[in-house]
Amino acid sequence: MASYETFLQIGIALDPIHVGTGGARIGRVDLTIVRDPVTQVPKIPGSSLAGVYRTYVAMHEEEDRQQQIQQASQSGQQPQVRQKPYYPDCAGLGLDNNRGHCRQPDCPVCTVFGFAHGSSSTSGFAGLAALSDAHVLLFPVPTRRGPMWVTSPIALEWAGLEVSGVDKNAVYLAEEPGHPLNLGWLLLETRQCNQMHDIRKHLKDFKVPDYILNRLALVPDHLFTHIVNSNLEVRTSVSINPETGAAKEGALFSYEALPRGTVLVWEIIARNPGHFRIHGQPITAVSSPQEVHEKVKQAHPYLKHLGIGGMGTRGMGRLEVLYENKAKAGQRINCVGDDLANLSSSETAGENEEA
Repeated sequence: MASYETFLQIGIALDPIHVGTGGARIGRVDLTIVRDPVTQVPKIPGSSLAGVYRTYVAMHEEEDRQQQIQQASQSGQQPQVRQKPYYPDCAGLGLDNNRGHCRQPDCPVCTVFGFAHGSSSTSGFAGLAALSDAHVLLFPVPTRRGPMWVTSPIALEWAGLEVSGVDKNAVYLAEEPGHPLNLGWLLLETRQCNQMHDIRKHLKDFKVPDYILNRLALVPDHLFTHIVNSNLEVRTSVSINPETGAAKEGALFSYEALPRGTVLVWEIIARNPGHFRIHGQPITAVSSPQEVHEKVKQAHPYLKHLGIGGMGTRGMGRLEVLYENKAKAGQRINCVGDDLANLSSSETAGENEEA
């Protein structure tokens, strides 16, 4: 059996998502969201994903435990379940002596997500599941034609697509070039991508909805960053004075978020439980990388309804997972290769005739 397996996850934001940087700064908005330090494209850190995944899996396991206790009570039998709750005990930091992690090899929460023995970083278990950052795959942008979902070669690489030939300051579409198209405030010429059908087919395998696939737009990597950051959702809120019920003086603040409809991609790396021991005992909660992923997937219905990130009371955070399986085989696409080849041949022929 392999030492690990990688599973690709594709999700769509049902609400705007705000995963903040933890403070305010002088700039366009007071509360900014996390960005990749290299591309400056917003992302959801793997640490944020791991925290909510652990909490939601613990909730799911606790619901099952309570249901087993209730069924045993109704039948007059002694419940054959463990006494320590999964939630909140096995969720969170787990350093409390009374409500901390159980740290047992048969616990699906502690084995999959790890646990701490104490304040020392050398004691504990790292866990069988590792989550990558969630990156923007398709980003919704307003245009004169209605919303378009914009992507770039670097973004598509996360989904196993290697796209070349996208290097001009233009919007690459499936149809013939026409009038310039605005992506937010940016007006760009349009070019045809001959392989857009292949890109759509690849993304359709990941269960991306047709209404998004029919409105795909491809831009160079150096423009993708500016387009995303210029079209984030920005809201303004104010604290309420509980005594007056009116806005509190000087409590106005603004914050940004990934807009509703953003398609995100991240990976879950599941380790082989057979290679690890807890307290010298083999892990029994899961027996294979596939089972590790199955446990992690229990959090997905909770992500859809309880969400991730901050500002949850302001209608933010819900994320629906569309695809939750192994990645498809990689595919290489030259978006405008045919056009360039024909152009090169005609130019060469013209030069020969002149000579």
